[in-house]
Amino acid sequence: MSAQDDVISGRAWDAFCDTLKQAGRQILRPEAPVSELDRAEGWRYLTRLLRIGLEMHLECADPDFPAFFMPSHETGKIGADNPDNLYLMARINGRNEYVLRGTRGTVSYLSIGTQKGGYETDGKMEPTGFIDAKDLQLDAEGRFEVIVSAERPAGAKNWLRIEPASNAVLVRQTFLDRKTERPATITIARAGSQARPEPLSAERIALALQRTAGFVDGTATVFANWAQSYLAHPNRLPLADQKVCQAAGGDPNIVYYHSYWQLADDEALVIHLPRIPDCRFWNLQINNWWMESLDYRYHRAHFNAHSAKVAADGSVTMVLAHRDPGVDNWLETAGHDRGTMCLRWVGSKENVDPELRIVKSGELKKSAA
Repeated sequence: MSAQDDVISGRAWDAFCDTLKQAGRQILRPEAPVSELDRAEGWRYLTRLLRIGLEMHLECADPDFPAFFMPSHETGKIGADNPDNLYLMARINGRNEYVLRGTRGTVSYLSIGTQKGGYETDGKMEPTGFIDAKDLQLDAEGRFEVIVSAERPAGAKNWLRIEPASNAVLVRQTFLDRKTERPATITIARAGSQARPEPLSAERIALALQRTAGFVDGTATVFANWAQSYLAHPNRLPLADQKVCQAAGGDPNIVYYHSYWQLADDEALVIHLPRIPDCRFWNLQINNWWMESLDYRYHRAHFNAHSAKVAADGSVTMVLAHRDPGVDNWLETAGHDRGTMCLRWVGSKENVDPELRIVKSGELKKSAA
């Protein structure tokens, strides 16, 4: 059958719906929590992935006419999304050439990378090129232009590498303080083309539906597998396998720690960083089981160098608790009794491992002192 036949007959839509239904199996996995809150957030998580997938594979999918969209944000979250980040993504074709133009702004950390693969295909988002904003050449007004191509053009001040399989540009902007820092502005355009988009075809909509549904199912599967693996070390926070993190789209400047937490009603988790290494940025965040950051718009779900109170000896102690424990650096569970968590060192000279311990809430002030 042709794509035209599948679209006109409705078979393309039926297949789309069938794959979405299949994605629901990830919410019903035997190790997943079954509380009302966790299950409700699981179904919401799939709807959020669907919204992101439609932006990625339908509305902003044409690599000849790329546009940036947000692949994670306050109400759409993937794989321990960083609450301090502003994420932007554009879909590209590695056989084309593109130009990025923008202004640096004052945001604490900015990186731009190209990737290949996808959670809807091979379950990966492997890097194919990377540029750190500290290496960008800017004009007197803080503006930049980056050529995105397979080979570096002669005379190009800023160049971002792609290869034939590259299919995305991902921008990370990391804030210490969103209230005072000014984000970068950035646009993308295909170089050397004055064409305009053709009308939507059966082939394009059929492929978009297939990839969108596959993205929902594939993304849910990847991070359900991650969450399951963390059950081996509850209430500890070991160094993650960095190759796995990078293959899933991680920033090469970042070292990641991932784990699982679970607290009884009368328990709290004390997370102690003995010292902060020489680094460009760090933060620690609390997520739900589905590896979505907790709602940082209304709850304290993360701390960084700006927001955390540092002790006189240079250490930082954070406390995850159901209720305000009356100590510094309280992380809120926001109604959850379990979930995942993530620590990042960005551009660190060394890794400093966190120290975690469970305490009874009644002993918290004494234990955390």
